[in-house]
Amino acid sequence: MDEPHWLDEQEQSAWRGYRQMRRLLDLELARELMRDAGLSEPDYDVLSDLSETPDQRLRLSELADRMLWSRSRLSHHLTRMQQRGLVTREECATDGRGAVVALTAEGRRAIEAAAPGHVAAVRRHFIDLLTPDEIVALDALAHRVVDHLTGPDDARR
Repeated sequence: MDEPHWLDEQEQSAWRGYRQMRRLLDLELARELMRDAGLSEPDYDVLSDLSETPDQRLRLSELADRMLWSRSRLSHHLTRMQQRGLVTREECATDGRGAVVALTAEGRRAIEAAAPGHVAAVRRHFIDLLTPDEIVALDALAHRVVDHLTGPDDARR
């Protein structure tokens, strides 16, 4: 068995800093979103994904894939959102076994009310702390990692 390629001091600092930053940032953004708009992060993700589609609908399976959730987990979450009047579920016209999630008028109002405050929080706690060059670097880095993790399985080996 090969000896692990341990992180050096700078790599360790960067990795631990990233993990701590991500936890703190996610926590703060979630707190503000709930306090200001009464939405959880998953609520916001569902509503924003639906609001960005031309007909404000997505197949449940596609929405689950976007959120990196199982269909079962998303289905349970959608039930709670339906009870609040934010989304509805419809039968899929092209596949009787599939379901389509649709944004309701109340869901549209909720995302439109939440988005300005959420964007302001993202700016305040993250974007505005970076220089333009750091934003360009972050964009490239984020896409490189996402492409690596979503690319062919053999690319990760």
